[in-house]
Amino acid sequence: MAAPESRLTLRVPGRIVRVGAVALAGIWIALWFLVPVDTGLLRQLAFLPGVGVVGAIIANTSGTGGGVVFVPVFNGLREAGVMALDPLQVTAASMGIQCFGMTMGALRWTDRLLHQPSPPDALHSAVRPRDYALAAATVLAISLPVMLIVQRIGPVDNRTILLVYKAFSIPLGLALIATTWTVNRTAHERTALAPVDLAVLALLAVPGGAITALLSVGIGELVALYLFMRHYPVLLSTGVACVVSSASVLSGMVWHVGNGTVQWEVVLLAGPGAALGGFLARPIATWLGARRLKTADGAWIVLSATYLVWLNWR
Repeated sequence: MAAPESRLTLRVPGRIVRVGAVALAGIWIALWFLVPVDTGLLRQLAFLPGVGVVGAIIANTSGTGGGVVFVPVFNGLREAGVMALDPLQVTAASMGIQCFGMTMGALRWTDRLLHQPSPPDALHSAVRPRDYALAAATVLAISLPVMLIVQRIGPVDNRTILLVYKAFSIPLGLALIATTWTVNRTAHERTALAPVDLAVLALLAVPGGAITALLSVGIGELVALYLFMRHYPVLLSTGVACVVSSASVLSGMVWHVGNGTVQWEVVLLAGPGAALGGFLARPIATWLGARRLKTADGAWIVLSATYLVWLNWR
């Protein structure tokens, strides 16, 4: 039987999570030997593991990405004269951190897919593995090529893209809250992925891939928001968003590593914290329950988008 949503339970992770954790740990250790680091800067950035935990929990409970958590941190470091990253370096650092956080989150949600409670709770539906895989594969088949092309096009006005994207996110976040407490409040979750929704996801993959190339986040937020508003289970909505985000940042980092835009001190310090946050996010999301989680996600999207618009407009 399923554990009550009001209880926070930590089930022993499945093999997919254990193997993934070992692989991430191995990559992290190898990076210490392969990339140059400034020990003085490491000492000044010693607080970043905690920021990584918080950002990854937010990112992996919602699937919307936690990159926005690092924006005020990077701004503060710039103003304090500790570290000044240009927009491309901010994107690279955020992608690097998400390689750890979103990948662990994707593994945790996929593990949940393979060990779903039976029968599901009232008003909730089980998720078919076929729908989970089909949604993720459809989005990635389109978004990844778009992302990789946009990365290689050349300089783009990231500030304008960010303003337009986040201004668009605000009404979407409000719509998620509204639908959660009105038309979807007492409705049973959808039991199967409809062809029309798969088609919409394919369309969203185009702008999602382009935005992710420029800002390190975007595709996960669009996927999660749409599936949430269409009243699909949290497991499908957040899980697919995390899988898509993980695959996107892992692929996107190849270009950044090749072009030397990665501030490795940030990635090495925040990465383990992000992996821990990604591990904790799924049980936290289950504990919150679908309605509270969607409300919190909608509020986070609105507030963070409003903050970023204000920050870049002033």
